[in-house]
Amino acid sequence: MSEPNGQTIEQFGYRQELKRSLSFWDLLIYGLIFMVPIAPFGIFGSVFNASGGMVALAYLVGAVGMIFTAVSYAQMSKAFPLAGSVYSYAGRGIAPPIGFIAGWQILLDYILVPALLYIVSGLAMHSFVPAIPVWLWVVGFVLLNTAINYFGIELTARTNRIILVAELIVLALFLVIGIVAVAGGRSTGDFISPLFDSETFTVGLIFGAVSVAVLSFLGFDAISTLSEENREGAGQVARATIGSLIVVAVLFVVQTWVAALLVPDRERLLTEGDPDGAAFYRAAEVAGGHWLYVVTAVATAVAWGFANALVAQAATSRVLFSMARDRQLPRILARVHPTYRVPEYATFVVAGITLVVGVGMTFRADSGLTLLTTLVNFGALTAFLLLHASVIVHYLVRNRSRDYLRHLVVPVCGLVILGYVVIKANLAAQVVGLIWLGVGLVIMLGLLSSGRTPTLGEPEVREDVR
Repeated sequence: MSEPNGQTIEQFGYRQELKRSLSFWDLLIYGLIFMVPIAPFGIFGSVFNASGGMVALAYLVGAVGMIFTAVSYAQMSKAFPLAGSVYSYAGRGIAPPIGFIAGWQILLDYILVPALLYIVSGLAMHSFVPAIPVWLWVVGFVLLNTAINYFGIELTARTNRIILVAELIVLALFLVIGIVAVAGGRSTGDFISPLFDSETFTVGLIFGAVSVAVLSFLGFDAISTLSEENREGAGQVARATIGSLIVVAVLFVVQTWVAALLVPDRERLLTEGDPDGAAFYRAAEVAGGHWLYVVTAVATAVAWGFANALVAQAATSRVLFSMARDRQLPRILARVHPTYRVPEYATFVVAGITLVVGVGMTFRADSGLTLLTTLVNFGALTAFLLLHASVIVHYLVRNRSRDYLRHLVVPVCGLVILGYVVIKANLAAQVVGLIWLGVGLVIMLGLLSSGRTPTLGEPEVREDVR
């Protein structure tokens, strides 16, 4: 299929195997679902604590950093309308070995994030139905989502629409009731404090909080993994990427601002944190009563464990598929189901890894959740740094672009902001993340020494592998 800019994936050395059936609205909804419009519900207390109460500011700064990244994604998705996301962009924009490292780093995000989502949801559901253990909730969510993904991306897209409407209804309910409560004098803090508090503000504090809040934004980048299943051209992928991020950025700032004004015990949350993850639900209870506590908690469980994890598994399987057809992972992962036109073995591998990690971490939920969250963020942010570098190299260095705003200013701003966030991240995340990077470098050296030099789109990997 030819793109509006005249490109086809055959020009990059591949056959069109995945089914092109997704519209712009499917891609936009996919991005919104992956980021989850109510994502701050689940980590609100942690961001509030880390930001000294300036939770809305943390999300605003995070949004600015992600906007720069979304623009860079948009530029590279136009240049290379392929399914591999940052793996393909860095590999073709800079060099194949750099692409491998970028793909390896983003896998740290993509492979672990479904397990993180399932654990959060399992804990939430267990609080309502204690007779069912957390690990069994995790197993149930994994099996359900794997089945939906296996039977085709169209079924995933249809399911996404239903879940998104439900999330937006719950969010609208909270915002209306919350704003009425604040206007009625039930606010527990100064109106401007969620955005700025002169007593606690420091640049380092806010960027440290951003390193946690950024978890809510991860997902807009996954739209690019569906480039080969988009029927309307690479330009639509770019617009959906930026559009979905802008929508959720506004929603994140507004909902956290309202919730921060309704926190019942601000000082305790600032000093002790949010060990049970219920700070947002308690704010909802202040606004509308216990029923709103229950509604927001259940919505979080369904949104994280079903909707978000559903698209997370789909995105991860596409990255594995893309790397496997370039011989950077076992070739069997590049096999596409002849009927459903999805990467079937990659889908099952993702499900298996998620099941093992998710169930294993449920037996050490407190420390496991913290570790998973920091690792997911570290993997994504380091991959984003390589993405920004690929924009500069591909457009400015190789193609002599004179669009200095999008091809120099934007990626440099993204590099500076995200680089500082990585520096301010949790030490454990930095250590384990660097270990993961080291393993990737060793694997790449092994590929090079064995003659499997990273190459993209060679004719020999285009034969029928079904």
